Amino acid sequence: MSYGVSAALQQAVYQQLSNDASITALVGSAVYDTIPSGTLPDTYVSLGPEVVRDRSDKTGSGANHIFEVSVVTTIAGFATAKSVGAAISDALHRADMALSRGTLVGLVFVRADAKRIGSGDTRRIDLKFRARVDDS
Repeated sequence: MSYGVSAALQQAVYQQLSNDASITALVGSAVYDTIPSGTLPDTYVSLGPEVVRDRSDKTGSGANHIFEVSVVTTIAGFATAKSVGAAISDALHRADMALSRGTLVGLVFVRADAKRIGSGDTRRIDLKFRARVDDS
């Protein structure tokens, strides 16, 4: 198994989301790898947890990365969050991204969970994606 491609995959996902015209039209530069301190915008995107499983074989090292990208908004209703979620899905599903280490074999959407946070108007959608990477 190799976890060595993890940082390269995260960087590529961050760049893909940050440079996507549809996403920036909806959230501007509010795509975060680390949530900044201070006041947050009404709607933002955040890279989240990741689970990695070995997918090595006799031809080389590889792994499946299940990672999460979240949309958080304080705008009432789910329409804004769903629009941003759709743009994220469009930007990442089957994306062809170059990695600084290893090779992205495939990237697909797995599922999304939409929910309210607390009793307020905050909405959150957690989108999960599966990336197959080779580290050969």
